Amino acid sequence: MAARNTARKRAFQILFEGDQRGVDVLTVLADWIRHSRNDTRQPPVSEYTMELVEGYATKAKRIDELIATYAVDWTLDRMPVVDRNILRLGAYELIWVDGTPDAVVLDEAVQLAKEFSTDESPSFVNGLLGRLKNLKPSLRRDET
Repeated sequence: MAARNTARKRAFQILFEGDQRGVDVLTVLADWIRHSRNDTRQPPVSEYTMELVEGYATKAKRIDELIATYAVDWTLDRMPVVDRNILRLGAYELIWVDGTPDAVVLDEAVQLAKEFSTDESPSFVNGLLGRLKNLKPSLRRDET
């Protein structure tokens, strides 16, 4: 499903930009939407991109806590910015989006890491998201 792949990539880029600029991701999302409406060279922001970014924003604190807890020997601020934001997006979609199979979330996150990060990043992303996948039932239970 190429549209979902593109939506994930754009959501990752929005999270990355927000992190780099120190700006809330919802502000960056609004900027992207405004630019796409005013400049025909800018691709439109899909509904799924908006859903991912807005969903992440509602769970950002919890997601960072989970990543910090389960990232062995890595603190959030020591992680490469790319990896941190791939993990944030992947954790949100894995734990809180029911319509996407877990294997697809992991595969898409690994592909983003291959495209945008270091040679070691795909295995790091896969390992951490795999751990969260295994813990998913208890993590969701903890939310209620």
